[in-house]
Amino acid sequence: MGTSRSLFTIAFYLSLPAALFAADAQIKQAVAVLSPTQGNKAQGTVRFTEQGNSVKVVAHVEGLAPGQKHAIHVHEFGDCSSADANSAGSHYNPEKHEHGLPDKSQRHAGDLGNLQADASGKAHLELTVNNISIAGNKNPILGRSVIVHAKPDDGGQPVGNAGARIACGTIGAANTGEKK
Repeated sequence: MGTSRSLFTIAFYLSLPAALFAADAQIKQAVAVLSPTQGNKAQGTVRFTEQGNSVKVVAHVEGLAPGQKHAIHVHEFGDCSSADANSAGSHYNPEKHEHGLPDKSQRHAGDLGNLQADASGKAHLELTVNNISIAGNKNPILGRSVIVHAKPDDGGQPVGNAGARIACGTIGAANTGEKK
């Protein structure tokens, strides 16, 4: 009986990751709540909505330098714990492409371009990309982070010369209000 129980326990634990990943694959909306890094004021939200083979990205950010552009990227780790957000790692780039702006077909999965701040330091961005998924097979972003930078992304190598990280937020499953 002990051996049978042990085999059952092992089989149960081996089946967990598949079940968990299957549940994640059903997630079609995600959100990153941006908090300022040390000494900065940028904050806001970035919402991701899967639409077929594309993902719509909608960002609302405030506390930016008025009238300036600020780079926005998905970074490889969902770790915003360091004061400068360097714990989030580099751009999310699972396909090992060169860096590029959203108009380039070959770019990092995390390259979302720039936010344009208005005179009051607020920015709104709507963009649809086809090189990521929320939790699917194509470069899933769930559990990674969004970083807003002090400078614009100029498209240069290796990561766009975007300067310091002024806000960071971990990408998590969004509350869609749907009852299951």
